Amino acid sequence: MKKTAPSAQEPIYVTRSFLPPREEYLHWLDKAYSSHVLTNNGPIHRELEETLRARFEVPHLKLMANGTLALQLAIRALGVKGKVITTPFSYVATTSAILWEGCTPVFVDIDPETCCIDPNLIEAAITPDVTAILATHVYGIPCDVEAIDAIAKKHGLKVIYDAAHAFDVQYKGRSILQWGDASTLSFHATKLFHTVEGGAVVLQNEDADHRLRLLRSFGHIGDEHFSLGMNAKMSEVHAAMGMAVLPHVGGMIEKRAMISNRYDTALQQVIRPRIPPSTRYNYAYHPVALRNGTERSKVSETLSNGNVHVRRYFFPSLNTLPYVKKVSMPNSESMADRTICLPLYPSLSDVETERIIDLFNHPHKG
Repeated sequence: MKKTAPSAQEPIYVTRSFLPPREEYLHWLDKAYSSHVLTNNGPIHRELEETLRARFEVPHLKLMANGTLALQLAIRALGVKGKVITTPFSYVATTSAILWEGCTPVFVDIDPETCCIDPNLIEAAITPDVTAILATHVYGIPCDVEAIDAIAKKHGLKVIYDAAHAFDVQYKGRSILQWGDASTLSFHATKLFHTVEGGAVVLQNEDADHRLRLLRSFGHIGDEHFSLGMNAKMSEVHAAMGMAVLPHVGGMIEKRAMISNRYDTALQQVIRPRIPPSTRYNYAYHPVALRNGTERSKVSETLSNGNVHVRRYFFPSLNTLPYVKKVSMPNSESMADRTICLPLYPSLSDVETERIIDLFNHPHKG
């Protein structure tokens, strides 16, 4: 009797977008159908905006069409010009937003323990034409916000935090979004909380928030025009997804934490970024650094052969992009060479988690 070849194992991807129960999303879509308002600051948009503002206990929050526009318009709303000190270890949008707004990124290397910008290196990079610091809470790990705040006040700089990964993260009992002059969020479908596409800007200053309101909506209110603007609004359909996803965030964080803790217990010979004390973490990602790029490549190949898809996140180090001035950032470049993010999402099963661990711990097994 002819034997049937075993079927290939189902692929495991590095992330999987959470979809709320269909009826919960339809509940919010029915509201949009009833109102006949699909965009332009509709009732669901306003409800999500206020719900998030209250959740984070911040004075001002504006929804955006995506997280990159959130970064760009935060820079513009704060009047940032000239040079901006920033991290080389982040997604490319952090640097591209600076460049799109006509500013120049000044890279400062990272603390290899947290992967966030190293505040001990910031002051040496400050020159008279530096007007702001744009730092990333990498993987949702808080920057040293107190040190950065002190430096910014001493030198009269604005502080913007790219908090794309930091939804619901708290530091010392406060939302991480309460720090800095501005924080930006991404609600892309791959994020912990999502609206399929979307984002938000948190501002501490009312005048800056008013400028942002104009920048987001063509620069006018009614028929009166005040400033240059663009269309960066979120639609009702996207806001509806946000309202349907939001009640599930707490449960998702709990499930992510369980998987992440399982990885931490079982994985061998890896370096994990340090989460500062007094942090309530959201388990947005599970990054692991190997000893060197060769080992990272070997482990990645084994996982890929086993149909497990991981991601080099972040790669490349942004100081090596072809359209920026090249500078050496040894810590960032090393982490970019050695680090991968493992699959992490609530529906990842125990069997799948064990499969990932087994492949990781036994390179070339796949």
